[in-house]
Amino acid sequence: MHKFYSNGKLLLSGEYLILDGAKGLALPTLYGQELNVERTERENTLSWTSIDEKGAVWFKAQYSLPELTLLSFDGDRKVAETLQKILLQAKITNTAFLNDANGIQVTTKLSFSRNWGLGTSSTLINNIAQWAKVDAFDLLFNSFGGSGYDIACAQHDQAITYQLKDNTPSIETVVFDPSFKDQLYFVHLNKKQISSESIKAYKSNKFDEKAVQRITEISKSLLIANTLSDFNALLKEHESILSLILKEQTIQQRLFSDFKGQIKSLGAWGGDFILATGDHTTTDYFSLKGYQTVIPYASMIKTI
Repeated sequence: MHKFYSNGKLLLSGEYLILDGAKGLALPTLYGQELNVERTERENTLSWTSIDEKGAVWFKAQYSLPELTLLSFDGDRKVAETLQKILLQAKITNTAFLNDANGIQVTTKLSFSRNWGLGTSSTLINNIAQWAKVDAFDLLFNSFGGSGYDIACAQHDQAITYQLKDNTPSIETVVFDPSFKDQLYFVHLNKKQISSESIKAYKSNKFDEKAVQRITEISKSLLIANTLSDFNALLKEHESILSLILKEQTIQQRLFSDFKGQIKSLGAWGGDFILATGDHTTTDYFSLKGYQTVIPYASMIKTI
């Protein structure tokens, strides 16, 4: 059996502006996805099984080998066709991949809910890239698209800065260990945001070079913020810049105007996780408003 693993991700700063060259600060999560590959006696067939964080099978499919024709599936057809597209792209890059007629069973296992937006797709792509011995960024750009910061998180076990320079990923491992990390909480907004739709909406706006430069400066400043008040001020400014660009209210203005700490969207606006800076009352505050998934920093973020 061959085993592969990739980290989930959260984007602390940068958001959509990374697509235009801004530097973002990204954090790999303790949650992730594994992929196991083993031989089976069923020749000419790739059998695929996907298991969620509760141990339940949420998707199954079978593909012919070596052509990767979709033979059958149990679940969402779009998932089956997207998986087929990724595998075919990996095969185009490495023609030796899946080029024999031996039977193969692939099993994927998530340690987080698919609705959390921690990288169900990016962890899958990075795992397949490892298995196929191809470049994960090329596989992403030729299948899903996106900035690629999520692939970088999948591959690193500590905080990173991420920037696209001439459409090429520039990644630096950094130390992000704020003294106030016990006052940082990740809150799920009870819905999944479709990243591709958010990116399309952002791209409809005019490129703002000054905003790109300022977001890069904020990303750098977040790494050296000594106090929670300084950190909060940077988060608030970041939210204000995106609010002006997207012509949307911030999440704090729209949903949590009475919250005493600072709130920041993480990645796509309107869904998935937000960052809240607070205290021992934070969990109760969000719970009373119907948001039950509140995860302390130490329980979410992978650190070395």
